[in-house]
Amino acid sequence: MRRFAGILVALGLVGLAAAFTLWILPAEEFIFTPGNAKPLAERVTVEGARPVEEGDVYYVDVFVRRTTRLEDLLPFLRPEGSTVVPEQAILPSGTSEAERDRQTAAEMSRSELVASAVALRALGRDVVEKQQGALVIDVASDVPAADKVDSGDVIVAVNDVPVQTPDELRREIGRRKPGDDVELTLQRDDERQTVTVATVASPEDPTRAIVGIRVDQQADISVPVDIDIDLGRVGGPSAGLPFALEIARVLGRDVTHGCDIAATGELALDGTVLSVGGLQQKTIAARKADVEAFVVPAGENADEARQHAGDMEVIPVESFQQALQLLTTSARNC
Repeated sequence: MRRFAGILVALGLVGLAAAFTLWILPAEEFIFTPGNAKPLAERVTVEGARPVEEGDVYYVDVFVRRTTRLEDLLPFLRPEGSTVVPEQAILPSGTSEAERDRQTAAEMSRSELVASAVALRALGRDVVEKQQGALVIDVASDVPAADKVDSGDVIVAVNDVPVQTPDELRREIGRRKPGDDVELTLQRDDERQTVTVATVASPEDPTRAIVGIRVDQQADISVPVDIDIDLGRVGGPSAGLPFALEIARVLGRDVTHGCDIAATGELALDGTVLSVGGLQQKTIAARKADVEAFVVPAGENADEARQHAGDMEVIPVESFQQALQLLTTSARNC
């Protein structure tokens, strides 16, 4: 009898060891899980800031990690509100996790600078921008350019014609017909290189040629106010909108009316609010933080946020200027 009991204990220990191994062993896919909504008051320091007694601007993060083997076998073990995505969506072919970390850190650094420029310009401050080309924000996965152009590249010429702005880039590419090749001169890190890519037809206008990339203005930016932003190890560009709102808040714009407001959205240098990922997880995190409203990019992001917001107000915006106007002119009872 004792021997039988010993066997059962041994089998139980083996089973626990196997389950533990499956739990810690990473799988091929990645998982997005709700992160935290945190106030920016102690993370953004602005020269000339005014004391604000009530009402904070919150940023929202998302936890991204590989799924475990056990989560693959038993999906109900995944955290509530999580989304599983294929490895290719996070790590395109040839990209390591270390390279992705460096990219997200660079995106965060740029979002801090762009947010500072956008907010101060909206407040009437003098911001100096020296245009340097078209910065690649994203590349569609199903276009020929996907194998030759990377996020973070700066396009400075098309077929040897210099381009300093996204509009100039679109104009030069638009001179071609869908299917034609174009030669793009890229500034990548400290080197320049030239790649040839085939154009494709625009989904909105089949007669117009595009290369399937999303771009923003690359510029040398100088702002008249010292601003320091530190989120620690958080990376990516999606905190641009809350950064800009916090800068406006401490410089005298009443964007919260004594309430707690969360926000997410990438900012372009002209103030446009660009869509971001992880809206389900970010909305859940904002709702759990009991903020009164969640400011998000208009369109699909706003639609997804409404599905998970419960009683929390969702405010869709297309630009920082619109967000600033809506928040400062709409009083809330908190």
